[in-house]
Amino acid sequence: MNSAIVESFAQMAREKSLDKDVLGGIIEEIFGVLVKKKYGQDANFEVIVNMDKGDIQIFLERLIVETVEDPETEISFAEVEENGNEEELEIGDYYVEEIPLSSFGRRLINLARQTLNQRIREVEKEIVFKEYNDMLGEIIVGDIYQVRKNDILVNHNKHELLLPRSEQIPRERYRKGDTIRAVVKEVRKSTQGPAIIISRADNMFLRRLFEIEIPEIYDGIIDIRGIAREPGERAKVSVESQDQRIDAVGACVGMKGVRIHAIVRELNNENIDVINYSDDPIIYIQRALAPAKLKAIEINEDEKKCTVWADSDQVSLIVGRNGVNIRLAIKLTGYEIDVIREEKAFDEYEDDIELIDLREELGEEVVDMLIENRFDTAVEVLSGGVEELAQIDGIDEEKAKEIIEIIKDQFEEE
Repeated sequence: MNSAIVESFAQMAREKSLDKDVLGGIIEEIFGVLVKKKYGQDANFEVIVNMDKGDIQIFLERLIVETVEDPETEISFAEVEENGNEEELEIGDYYVEEIPLSSFGRRLINLARQTLNQRIREVEKEIVFKEYNDMLGEIIVGDIYQVRKNDILVNHNKHELLLPRSEQIPRERYRKGDTIRAVVKEVRKSTQGPAIIISRADNMFLRRLFEIEIPEIYDGIIDIRGIAREPGERAKVSVESQDQRIDAVGACVGMKGVRIHAIVRELNNENIDVINYSDDPIIYIQRALAPAKLKAIEINEDEKKCTVWADSDQVSLIVGRNGVNIRLAIKLTGYEIDVIREEKAFDEYEDDIELIDLREELGEEVVDMLIENRFDTAVEVLSGGVEELAQIDGIDEEKAKEIIEIIKDQFEEE
């Protein structure tokens, strides 16, 4: 019976790919509980499980006494004699007997099976938790097996991984059966088992892709010093070479951009700016705000604030579409950046514009009024400013400001 019980338990463990030594420890613990249920909490016993032989032995030790006061730890001398013990034992000695499993009855054995099954599930959850906890920050490759409203379920080595909406790349489409790459971001314990959260939007995913595609980063020749990212839109990565012979940015971009393009494709065409890191915050901020050209930078290192001055035609480049460029520069450098627009001096405009050429933009009536008041070119209007324009009959201050902005836009478009 012993071997049959051990084999049935071992079969349960094999189905869960459980180590036999772990199984043996669980069986010892479970039968220890059964012994206490039958013989009491204070019983002295030992459970020996031999998984190779398929055997379980349970030994109970009790003190031999004349009159039993505590049946959990004592046995009478008369009972020892009845058991036909061959050894010469006396009162005060310890009597050790082997308890057959059949003595526990079918109900307790079934309870042991149920308890073992529960313990195996707990051990299995712990193994999965440890496995993925050791993989934090690493890239996994899995298959999408369910696309839900707010998250994606991914199968990886027969384990369920969760890709929440917040960790997805915006506007990226996911289809059942597709292979997907993501980074293991978080592993949480729960009553249903470990919750494994993966991400394609996290900065670590971009870092790992750089390590995969760029050998110099993987080998430690080039260091990634900072990453700022708006998933699916744009990212900035600052790099630094440990070898003066190697151009960090050039190595990351690759011949004809082949290395960086591989990463861009993986990230659903997310634009990636790679810049050289600098310990000098002024240089670092200039590079982070590229391709805009700055006129001056003022740094407050204590408050981590920065003010930059730029010509009006550079402000749009500094800010970027929907402000993405300056937001990423702030994340990358760690400095709050304020931009001050400097109006371009009128004598800096290379080519003046005749007002008659701006009839479509300003309207014929406005152009005629300006010419009648001796404003013949765009630079003359800008030189006069809002104050002089507002003195013309038919043009108030608000209209004057509108005219100035329209003319400035014409110069910036050139």
